[in-house]
Amino acid sequence: MKHLDFKTAQKMLMDHVHPVQTERLPLSLCGGRILAEDLLAAGNIPPFDRSPYDGYAFRAADSAAASPDAPVSLTILEELPAGSVPTRPVLPGTAVKILTGAPIPAGADVVCKYEDTRFDLHTVTLSRSYRAGENIVHAGEDIREGELLARKGTRIDGGLAGTLASQGISSPLVYRRLRVGILCTGSEVVECSEIPSAGKIRNANRHTLETILEGLGFEPVYLGLAGDDLAAIAALVQNGLAQCDAVISTGGVSVGDYDLTPDAMKQAGVEMLFQGVDLKPGMACAYGIQNGKPVCALSGNPASAITNFYVVALPALRKMAGLEKFEFTEITVTLAQSFHKKSPCTRLLRGKLDLSDGTVRLQLPQKQGNVVLSSSIGCNAMAVVPAGSGPIDQNTPLKGFLLT
Repeated sequence: MKHLDFKTAQKMLMDHVHPVQTERLPLSLCGGRILAEDLLAAGNIPPFDRSPYDGYAFRAADSAAASPDAPVSLTILEELPAGSVPTRPVLPGTAVKILTGAPIPAGADVVCKYEDTRFDLHTVTLSRSYRAGENIVHAGEDIREGELLARKGTRIDGGLAGTLASQGISSPLVYRRLRVGILCTGSEVVECSEIPSAGKIRNANRHTLETILEGLGFEPVYLGLAGDDLAAIAALVQNGLAQCDAVISTGGVSVGDYDLTPDAMKQAGVEMLFQGVDLKPGMACAYGIQNGKPVCALSGNPASAITNFYVVALPALRKMAGLEKFEFTEITVTLAQSFHKKSPCTRLLRGKLDLSDGTVRLQLPQKQGNVVLSSSIGCNAMAVVPAGSGPIDQNTPLKGFLLT
């Protein structure tokens, strides 16, 4: 049976999902959440012309003739700390002592730093001329009223949170955190807290996926471990669909006698979309949908599961989470080492980005096999080797994407 290429599989899954519901949350709880509305600025930031320094505000015209040999002295009218407002306008021959953040008084059009002057309690003396507008932070210099602050689908980071706070937006509308159920299969698998008996292995896939999902801003929900039992797997799939937005399983998707997950999905009422993807590692998989909720059945081999998750499942999950840009942005990376294997089908190479010499290089771990999990430690990017490629030389540029 001919398998789909991974981009076709990716798009097919994305076409069947939609963003989850929204909620309003206090801004202090919105770090990493996705905006569910466009937000416009209600006012200018800063809201008034203000001083960037401790110094003196005056009329630039009064400094026109000032020089070291012919300094000009101005009478100080008042002191203006941040948070206060001026009580007197600046007139010819006068100045206001002003502190950082204080509003520029009427009549003044320039500020000088106090260390650039000579001063006493009553006068300030200037030794050079200043131009109008010098050293003034103007109203709206950061944000202008009516300006688009952020689009729907934007992740709230520190900069956006601070910007929203400056506008008094204390409870933005955000998408609910995506709940993703995880179930693992295989009679040989035991939980990591157990001591495996002969022929058994610990459940690494659960913790791998939980940590990846957490890092992406999703809420992982562990559904349990099923042996090679059709009814048990189907029950976990049904349980996951009842309480989660998506379900991910590992194991049981190849063509052996004990590969029961696709049949269990069907028994759970899941509409099958496709089985198998023309991809290495990660070829073995099964994907389906039920009421807009995807079921992503991945290989039990860790590297295969991770690779397939990133290139097929994750864009759809990002769309469900509400992200405006849910597809990966393609980048070009240069291989830091050669890769000696042929690639009859599309191959994904995981690695670590290295920018130490100014070129975006991908450092490849020595081991890239389907069952090798430890080599994914610290990996943050993948490179795509086109189907039909032979061995790849060092310094070869390849298309790739970041694992975020």
